[in-house]
Amino acid sequence: MKKWPLSTISAVADVFDGPHATPKTIDHGAIFLGIDSLDHGRLNLSSTRHVTNEDFKKWTKRIKPEAGDIVFSYETRLGEVAIIPEGLVCCLGRRMALIRTDRSVLNEKFFLYYFMSPQFQEQIRKNTINGATVDRIPLKDFPSFKLELPPLDEQHTIASILGSLDDKIDLNRRTNETLEAMARALFRDWFVDFGPTRAKMAGEAPYLAPELWELFPDRLNDEGKPEGWKIGELHELTINICNGGTPKRTKSSYWENGDIPWLTSGEVRKQYISETENHITNEGLENSSAKWIPAGSIVIALYGATAGEVGLTATKMTTNQAISSLIPKGIGKSYIFLHMLHSKVNLANKATGSAQQNLSKNLIETFETLIPSEKILYEFENKTSLLFDRIIKNLDESHILAQLRDLLLPKLMSGEISIRDAEKMVEDAA
Repeated sequence: MKKWPLSTISAVADVFDGPHATPKTIDHGAIFLGIDSLDHGRLNLSSTRHVTNEDFKKWTKRIKPEAGDIVFSYETRLGEVAIIPEGLVCCLGRRMALIRTDRSVLNEKFFLYYFMSPQFQEQIRKNTINGATVDRIPLKDFPSFKLELPPLDEQHTIASILGSLDDKIDLNRRTNETLEAMARALFRDWFVDFGPTRAKMAGEAPYLAPELWELFPDRLNDEGKPEGWKIGELHELTINICNGGTPKRTKSSYWENGDIPWLTSGEVRKQYISETENHITNEGLENSSAKWIPAGSIVIALYGATAGEVGLTATKMTTNQAISSLIPKGIGKSYIFLHMLHSKVNLANKATGSAQQNLSKNLIETFETLIPSEKILYEFENKTSLLFDRIIKNLDESHILAQLRDLLLPKLMSGEISIRDAEKMVEDAA
């Protein structure tokens, strides 16, 4: 095993603290970078806050983040880190710190991965102070943290190997966003805005294939829906709607060495589900109300903070009692899934209860649903099911790539595996 020279953060980088306050945020402007934005080496800016120009000047007086800077949390989300990408205009939020490497001796992307490595994460763990409200690491001690320092050219190569895997994962993520946006746009046009019917009523030129264009009604009824379509209940589009169950936790034979995927309501947030965190045994399945649901089922979380979350299963699995599973008829999978995603807020608002807000199986079954003609549903399924199949394929590929990255990360950082062998493994996985 190769041993690299030992150094400290302070010898190869500067560390800056963020402000200890929160400005008033606005809808547009420079990004106020919170710790929730940290996402395994990258920034997730899907839900960000912004600051005024005046506050931006104040919050960047100490340090203004630049491309290649490393940002991390020193309270609560310890161990989380990300790199500032090109073109991002932002300021540090509370509990955030920034590292600016001396690039003549420390490659910033190498350090990003080193930060995520088991040996550096262990330093964070050992230096963590457990508080009554939050855990933290003393920022004054952080510059003395140790790191092993390969030659700069090897740092570049290691960063490139691991970065190529992350780049492919990110490409899959962006591709999936596009694919889902396409499916949602088609759903909205056909079943929310009634685009083809309204275009016919306005005498506009067809924008779909002639045989498909003919399937859409040419007028709206008194309820403002395409003529011949009806308002029904969700169960009319399904073969079955069922809740799951939880085998007794006290019986080890229900859980130990289980190979049956068992989904919990919190995991529904993943939206596309090809694997589960927990598994049960056949004995556990037979002695509980858990039951198999097929791939292509739509799952809806029923309880508490997750009530109304919607997911699509990619494989056969079981669920807990906090999930209702909708087994669609042959042509209903994509339509039900997108209908429930579109109706998520409306569904969640129907939750009741004093201690926590819950949905019920009966409420799911009777949820008001637009039911188009079977021929329209068939055509919609043909157009969208391939998009969802591609999304799930990309997610599965990203999972494999992430596993390879997490396998190589500690081995490369410790010198346990050669760069040549690591490059071969990445080549084979591409």
